[in-house]
Amino acid sequence: MHLTTLDSNIKIQLDPSERLWAFHLSRQIEVPLDTVESVRLERPETTWNELRAPGTYLPGFIRAGTYYTQRGREFWYVNKASNSTPNCLCLDISEGYYKRIVLESGLAGNWRAQIQRALTSLEAGNSDPT
Repeated sequence: MHLTTLDSNIKIQLDPSERLWAFHLSRQIEVPLDTVESVRLERPETTWNELRAPGTYLPGFIRAGTYYTQRGREFWYVNKASNSTPNCLCLDISEGYYKRIVLESGLAGNWRAQIQRALTSLEAGNSDPT
């Protein structure tokens, strides 16, 4: 998985195996920076009544794909049993296809800093937020 901020957008590129586990046909997920409400390092709580469609869920191993929750449509790619906060990037989004994106990676802290720099740059009116 690769995350970049370019042209006022966050682009999340999924590797072929990640696309397979998540049942996600597109190579990337694109989120306009101006729709990002919050960026945090946190693995949100889940409940039993969330509908997975499509995606994969194997307890303690992987949670990947699209989930329908009380908050709206979410995309998850979390592939470890730990609830380790620093390894999960959580984006809350005001409008668009997904209302929340949760990604687990050893780069989550770097991604958070990159997105926050891009948001700061966007608010300052710069055209290139990288």
